[in-house]
Amino acid sequence: MTTPSGLSSAPGQRRIDALLRIVLDKKASDLHLAVGSPPMIRTDGDIERVKWRTLTEHEYENLIRPIAPPKLWDDWSAKGDTDFAYAMGDRARFRVNLFRQENGAAAVLRMIPPRVLTIEELGMPPIVASVGRIQRGLVLVTGPTGSGKSTTLAALLDWINRNRALHVVTVEDPVEFMHVSNKAIMTHREVGFDTMNFAAAVKAALREDPDVLLVGELRDLETMTMALQAAETGLLVFGTLHTNSAAKAVDRLIDGFPSEEQDQVRTVLAETLKGVVAQVLLKKKGRGRVPAFEVLRGSAALSNAIREGKTATINSMIQMGKSQGMVAMDQYLADLVVAETVEFEEAFEKALDKDQFKNVVEKRKVAARAEKAANP
Repeated sequence: MTTPSGLSSAPGQRRIDALLRIVLDKKASDLHLAVGSPPMIRTDGDIERVKWRTLTEHEYENLIRPIAPPKLWDDWSAKGDTDFAYAMGDRARFRVNLFRQENGAAAVLRMIPPRVLTIEELGMPPIVASVGRIQRGLVLVTGPTGSGKSTTLAALLDWINRNRALHVVTVEDPVEFMHVSNKAIMTHREVGFDTMNFAAAVKAALREDPDVLLVGELRDLETMTMALQAAETGLLVFGTLHTNSAAKAVDRLIDGFPSEEQDQVRTVLAETLKGVVAQVLLKKKGRGRVPAFEVLRGSAALSNAIREGKTATINSMIQMGKSQGMVAMDQYLADLVVAETVEFEEAFEKALDKDQFKNVVEKRKVAARAEKAANP
């Protein structure tokens, strides 16, 4: 168990900061608070209890209300859910989600690094980093909650900010990573404060002379429609979805539209989709976590598959598309196992095709042994 070094706060600090310091000291990703339970943190994917008393409604309010914008506290009180960002001085920022559960109030505070990490600092593989060089069209970054989508997107936008003289507009709920304008102009808009909702912000962005548009989440039909329209106009549009593969991301986007509109959506998506990055996080051997990626790049074959409703062929397209800058998730996972970065069981759990993954790992190990024997 983790014990806080006293929960009293110095003048000018919030009471919640004492718990958040534990998150930073333990290199945890999340702090969980729930009435009826003690505080808990997530470290390397596992939940760990903080040695502290069970939270009451009164204690929860004393921890959370001082950091919540009054408008959003009222929204949470009325509706039961809200999101905002909290900056702990210059040490870190946290994305805060307030909700209700069976015993009362609850919150999850997810740590956002205090600054944007570059693609170089993240060690992002070139096959993923190259997505930032796409000039126009739709790029999807997809993966389960907590898989690092925001970090990947922030690094890609940072590369654009440092290398391309463009106007980048982000629409988020809440704004997570703050980019300081460099070669590009960076404009951040937060849903609930700077704009009413995602769809309204995307529509307005088309009149703001943008070159690049980040839509934090393609969460409803109207937002997806506006994002596709923006990509049709020639903008580079980044959006996120919650799927574990590139092929499923394409299907999810199409299925988000009514059946009578899907043929038209396939036509638009066939012309605008230029890339999909799917990612998951795995436990590293020893300690820490490492991402695994799947990359799908736009091509004539992909356009035809989408237009003709043959998205089932996308997986084989990725497996055969290494020369076009693609990589399959199971291939990437196998590389991590062969490099002894992760345990086989950890990668096997994340693999999309378990049998194929085992075969790929064995072939890679045989090839690695042969190469080692040839170059002792």
